[in-house]
Amino acid sequence: MEKKSEAYKTIGEVAKIVGLIDKKKGTLSTHTIRFWEKKFHQIKPIILSGRRRYYSNKKIHIIKLIKFLLKDKGMTIKGVKAMLNNPKSLTLDDTTKYSVTNQSLEKEKIKDKIKKISKIIDELRELKNG
Repeated sequence: MEKKSEAYKTIGEVAKIVGLIDKKKGTLSTHTIRFWEKKFHQIKPIILSGRRRYYSNKKIHIIKLIKFLLKDKGMTIKGVKAMLNNPKSLTLDDTTKYSVTNQSLEKEKIKDKIKKISKIIDELRELKNG
């Protein structure tokens, strides 16, 4: 039986959702999430009987953001803490925001920006070639 999407998830389920898998052993890296809990107060799980951790979808989004900033963007823990503590620092430009509530940039905005950049590059090539 599958859980509803709103249901709280265990640490193993979160590790799978976020993609925290040890590449050598092929096991879930739940220890990474427990480490991040100590560093980032934003991801405190609900701990019920048996000391099992349960995460809401909001906490899972925050964990995804932390993983993206640390692993994909190469930021430091200190830098990610600063960003999470100051939501205004998550602004990429005037029209686009990457925040905990807006997990990913909208595809259409990205496509639009790529088209605009491509057009500028083509115009520059034309100017260069005369």
